[in-house]
Amino acid sequence: MEESGIKKQNWDVRETELLLEILKDLDMKKCLDGRKVRNNKLFKVAHRRMMAAGYHRSVDQLKFRWKLLKSAYYKFKREPDSPAPTKMQGWRRYENAMVAIMESRHPLVGAGVHSDRNDEQTEDSDGEASMLPWPQPCPDNSTHNLDLIVKLDPDMDSQLKIGFVGAGNMAFGITKGMLSGNVLPSNIKVSAPSSRNLGRFQELGVAVTHSNTEVVCDSDLVFITVKPHLVPPVLSQISPHITDRHVVVSVAAGVTIATLEELLPENSIVIRLMPNLPCVVQEGALLFARGSHAKPDDVALLRSLLHCCGLVEEGPEAWIDIHTGLSGSGVAFVYLFAEALAEGAVKMGMPSALAHSIASQTVLGAGRLLRDSGRHPAQLRSEVCTPGGTTIYGLHTLEQGGVRASTMSAVEAATERARELGRLSAARSTK
Repeated sequence: MEESGIKKQNWDVRETELLLEILKDLDMKKCLDGRKVRNNKLFKVAHRRMMAAGYHRSVDQLKFRWKLLKSAYYKFKREPDSPAPTKMQGWRRYENAMVAIMESRHPLVGAGVHSDRNDEQTEDSDGEASMLPWPQPCPDNSTHNLDLIVKLDPDMDSQLKIGFVGAGNMAFGITKGMLSGNVLPSNIKVSAPSSRNLGRFQELGVAVTHSNTEVVCDSDLVFITVKPHLVPPVLSQISPHITDRHVVVSVAAGVTIATLEELLPENSIVIRLMPNLPCVVQEGALLFARGSHAKPDDVALLRSLLHCCGLVEEGPEAWIDIHTGLSGSGVAFVYLFAEALAEGAVKMGMPSALAHSIASQTVLGAGRLLRDSGRHPAQLRSEVCTPGGTTIYGLHTLEQGGVRASTMSAVEAATERARELGRLSAARSTK
């Protein structure tokens, strides 16, 4: 990413503090050569730990942030009484942490990063902020277990036993995403009543079985990836084998945490997750909500496992059904639009294969720019439109066709259907 893109990303104080805690724990001092960092691997590990904490920065963004912090450190070392530079408004809050890293004076984890000075809680530390910051992180009313995240063993995922009850597309997508990280194929087992979908898992080196009970008994983390109407009978079957060592993660659309906890043994650890199909290519959008007995280390573990699948966020359970309509079903909406783009080009005389190839690349490029630039879609759209140009004429036609209202209605309809499935599942579980 270009630095101009990085500069559009706002950092809050807590995020910067976490980055400094991680860099201290990784012994940044040993990686310094004068004012340069020699070890690129350190930032890759820091990136992994930041992702596990729910902060979605690129490696380049972490490096750029460190560059600014280091520059401020040397400036204040030379001129200790100078005012805080405009690009590092929260510097006073980080001063002790930077001294600890650069001069190895004090331990940082759990101490030393907070200041009683009145600094701003949010800063545009990397340059001029976007007027419409996008996207915003999901609010999280919980506090991250920073000691756990900072000390997270990068290889711990490779020791975890993971099971999937159900072998559909979501199970396959999550499996492929996790295998792109540190999870070994030998530590995953998948069950399904028929062999129809098991072959693709076997091609990945993953063990398969027809026994749901076998999967549960051989796993620490169990994903329930069956269709919503099958959740009650499946949980009834495996419930006697769920123990306090298990974390149960449900991806069944509409099935609430209350229903899951009612069907499982008392005090079971439950997390409700909604992924989407692009997990297969590590570009998914995943939202989860924790059950009443899920602990911070359970959440950190799940984040660590799933961050290779794409964007992972936590939110209240009420958002899960909305996420289903927005991102789970939204993937199909994007495919429909991509198909229509290509067909429009075919109508105008372009060969079909080329039109579909260009349409897919257009969707990919637009999505990556939207994600990485940190700007609101309306800003990017306005940059494509020139007065009296081709794009504004095309947008006018789309607006005449009601594309905006139709898309909003599609998300609403998919969300309401997810809620309806939840009510049906709850009704079945009480019978």
